[in-house]
Amino acid sequence: MKKTTMTIALAAALLSVSAVQASEFEGGWIGIKAGSDRNHVSGSTPMDTQPSKTYGLEAGNNWDMSGYSLGLDGFINSNRNATHNPGGKLYGSEVYGLDVKLGLPVGNWLPYAKLGYARTAQNHAESAISGNGAHLGLGVEYKLAPQWSLAGEFTSATANSNGDKVTNNNFTLGINYYFGKPAVAAPVAVVAAPVVESAPAPVVKEVAPAEPVYKTIFTDKPVTIEGTNFATDSAKLKPAADKKLAEVVDFTVKYPESNLAVTGYTDSTGTVKHNQKLSERRAESVKAYLVKKGVPAAHILTKGEGEANPVASNKTKAGRAQNRRVEITSVVREASKVRVNQ
Repeated sequence: MKKTTMTIALAAALLSVSAVQASEFEGGWIGIKAGSDRNHVSGSTPMDTQPSKTYGLEAGNNWDMSGYSLGLDGFINSNRNATHNPGGKLYGSEVYGLDVKLGLPVGNWLPYAKLGYARTAQNHAESAISGNGAHLGLGVEYKLAPQWSLAGEFTSATANSNGDKVTNNNFTLGINYYFGKPAVAAPVAVVAAPVVESAPAPVVKEVAPAEPVYKTIFTDKPVTIEGTNFATDSAKLKPAADKKLAEVVDFTVKYPESNLAVTGYTDSTGTVKHNQKLSERRAESVKAYLVKKGVPAAHILTKGEGEANPVASNKTKAGRAQNRRVEITSVVREASKVRVNQ
């Protein structure tokens, strides 16, 4: 009886590659916000503070720089008219300008401070006050999904005109949309695995003794792709991963009936519940990339194993980096007919 063995290799290098992981907040974004404005008027006009509503629109871009997030964003706020006493005069304003934002990304959270320029223009003709001034802000942003975040912040802008001063202190809640692909995972190193041929299970067709007998042999072809380092508590694809995952796509083109099992893992940092969800997100990120490249979603099964099955010690930084990984296994069912002599 004759056996046929075929080795399937997706790639065989880049095991020692390490990369700096992008934060969840890198890239361009646009957002809307609404909240409360404490409108304070002082100077020759009797000092008075009144509440009103405020609405705003913002857009900008964030860059990762040595563990920090540096951003530049433009804004426009519309503060509604409020009647100030004594005198019963209305004050409202449009505030627009440009800010530099500095933040410290921690997983899905981004606390930040910002400083910039603001132009305050009164939007009511009665006792108008307008002018230029500094724009200050403090806030925190939370990533709800790869392309959506929720932000709460306090900002302050001041204008002086003809001895009068108006200050708008805004407390707002907003939602932001981030442009770009939603895939989130770390670079994946590809390791070619040798094919282990299963023991043949011949099915012999009974024929007349004078005729040859054939049997069909099915051979499993496992291919495992092990991940390299993920940043702690993050799951975003770097452009460097495109080349590696492209080899997986090429494999599915060559073997269109193959199925892929994508499994995500984490290190032991964080709670078991949090790590389980993070590992599932990493597996789903790889699936999203493959589906976008044409791999049928029905051929991809994902799951997360959290911090289970570590491949290195979680007591060292290098070991934790190895445990933050994604593994992809494919099984190809090949059938071949082998003649059996009687």
